[in-house]
Amino acid sequence: MKINLSRIDDRLIHGQVTTVWTREANAERIIVISDEVAKDEMRKTLLKQAAPPGVKVNIVDVEKAVRVYNNPKYADTTVFLLFVNPIDVLNVVKAGLPLKEINIGGMAYRDGRKQITKSISVSEEEIKAFKELNELGVYLDLRVVYSDSSQDFMNKLKKV
Repeated sequence: MKINLSRIDDRLIHGQVTTVWTREANAERIIVISDEVAKDEMRKTLLKQAAPPGVKVNIVDVEKAVRVYNNPKYADTTVFLLFVNPIDVLNVVKAGLPLKEINIGGMAYRDGRKQITKSISVSEEEIKAFKELNELGVYLDLRVVYSDSSQDFMNKLKKV
């Protein structure tokens, strides 16, 4: 499997993802990796319906994502990985997916979360996951929209 782009965006497949990020990823398949979303049949159906024309969408849990990545049948498949949170990203990295960079897009504010930017809020558990990803050598690229300049997300977290 050839991972062309990995992104955290809790809205998953929406306008920016379908019109810009998918084109920039130049991938034949979007794989949503989320233990939570993989259990939600309604959400899975809606995500598949929101996919851009000609792009296949799969919604899998972390364990299945690792199995698919290691399956030689998919060795030449180009993919765009979408995550809801950094915890799932950390779990796939620890399980062997060789992610060198993760783009961080939107993570909505909810009670108990710290506002990092106007588009990104994080829980304590997510802060720990981001720090561990950074320690594992994964570059945390803060860009909400493609035209934004790349910023090191760790610099934003250090200010919290």
